[in-house]
Amino acid sequence: MIHRRICIVSHAGYRALTGGTSGHIGGVERQTSFLAKWLAARGHSVDFVTWRHGAETEAMVDGVRMLTVCSEDEGIRGLRFVHPRWTSLVRALRYANADTYYHNTGEVVTGQVGLWCRTWRRRFVFSSASHGDCDGALPFLPTRRERILYRIGLRCADAVIVQNETQRRLMQVNFGRASEVVAMPCPEPDLRDVLRPDEGPPSARVLWVGRLCPEKRAELLIDVAKHAPDLQFDVVGPIENAAYGEPIVAEIRRLANVTYHGRVVPSAMPELYRRAVCLLCTSHLEGLPNTFLEAWSQGLPVVSTWDPDNVIRHRELGVACASTPAAVADAVRSLASSPDRWSRASSHARTYYMAMHRPELTFSAFERILVGEETELVNVRNLRYLPRR
Repeated sequence: MIHRRICIVSHAGYRALTGGTSGHIGGVERQTSFLAKWLAARGHSVDFVTWRHGAETEAMVDGVRMLTVCSEDEGIRGLRFVHPRWTSLVRALRYANADTYYHNTGEVVTGQVGLWCRTWRRRFVFSSASHGDCDGALPFLPTRRERILYRIGLRCADAVIVQNETQRRLMQVNFGRASEVVAMPCPEPDLRDVLRPDEGPPSARVLWVGRLCPEKRAELLIDVAKHAPDLQFDVVGPIENAAYGEPIVAEIRRLANVTYHGRVVPSAMPELYRRAVCLLCTSHLEGLPNTFLEAWSQGLPVVSTWDPDNVIRHRELGVACASTPAAVADAVRSLASSPDRWSRASSHARTYYMAMHRPELTFSAFERILVGEETELVNVRNLRYLPRR
């Protein structure tokens, strides 16, 4: 096996890599930190670039060397985009001196890393995080600067990874980029947490997990709870935007059939999955949510208004439904009231996870793309590295 120097750029990945429980920790950050540690265990030399928290600029975490750029709020507003954000990123990329650089999620950083790799003839691999990264309108990138740099990054990438066939088609049509579909990874759960399909649904409780932000449409969850007082709901997730999230939480707390748990540490999530009849997703735009993979790994069906590649419908992994309170409530009840249907969906969910999303399957595909062809890579040992802070 060829061992490479690999640098993963994930500005928001600090807490996911170090095991922190505060601040933003999304599915992208969990997956990139999981990938970094897996690659390090395979013998690759792995660097992980993040925002700086505190004074630490470099540390080893489970075999991964963490390198930091500036802190997120450092610098003068209006100028910080160039310095210290871009300049400190360049310093970290040079210091890593990797063969391959990897970035997940479309943003300005995609272009910054892509341009650096093109200049210094390093391999650059980009991975989409949602359909938004493949949509020509780039709905998650509101400014012209963000859209331009993201498109530049796509052009500079030596390889592009997408989550499903729909994203592959969109990437080709909207950006003229060929891409490769790779299933996203999810850690295998403790077998004691896996549901038994023959025992039927454990309860009529519905689990909703996600950041309280407009994209996740928690307001639809509230409407469903009001429409279906016979169902009980558990809501897990931090408030991402106070203007949106605080009124949502206030409304949730007025409902007798909804319990808001706030942020829950990963170690406590299996118990919530295990006692639910289904995971509920009310989003209008996603990729393949990490929560879907976690639920399916335990054999929990998903009821969702978003069905990536129609996988829920075609593989009977739960119920895909319309975005109305009545449709969502009926979908949940169709599982809760039918042990046979729930058991079939539970069995299919676990089988699908085992066939598609186990780490040894998915990470092997990532490793193949990151390592690339067996060609001689430029070794820029004569770069004059900027001093470390």
